[in-house]
Amino acid sequence: MNYWMVKSEPNSYSWDDFEKAQEDIWDGVRNYQARNYLNEMQVGDQVLFYHSGKEKAVVGIAEVSSAPLPDPKDEAWTAVMLKFNRPLANPVTLAQIKAEDRLSDLPMLKQSRLSVLPVGKDEFELIVKMSL
Repeated sequence: MNYWMVKSEPNSYSWDDFEKAQEDIWDGVRNYQARNYLNEMQVGDQVLFYHSGKEKAVVGIAEVSSAPLPDPKDEAWTAVMLKFNRPLANPVTLAQIKAEDRLSDLPMLKQSRLSVLPVGKDEFELIVKMSL
């Protein structure tokens, strides 16, 4: 199993929107590196859902529910289906992530503009634990 982080501006598509949908396509990614990450996703992979913009916090957990597929808006790009798993007990803010030495190598801190990023298993579990 692999672990990922997807980022979304809550005013465009929020965790609440995703929770209402329960399952939705993760499309509209227009960065080559982020597309490559989407292509690596497998059914069952766990995904941290991060609100970018003003909030800047991990707010929930999703699960990859489909193999990569062509983005319906532009088949040259990739999309995946994600399904709702659960919200975090408390959001884990970017400030908290930056303050935790064990997360200093987290790709989101080095490639902050990407909307899809890998996360190590230990990092994933630590962020979930930080939400408690």
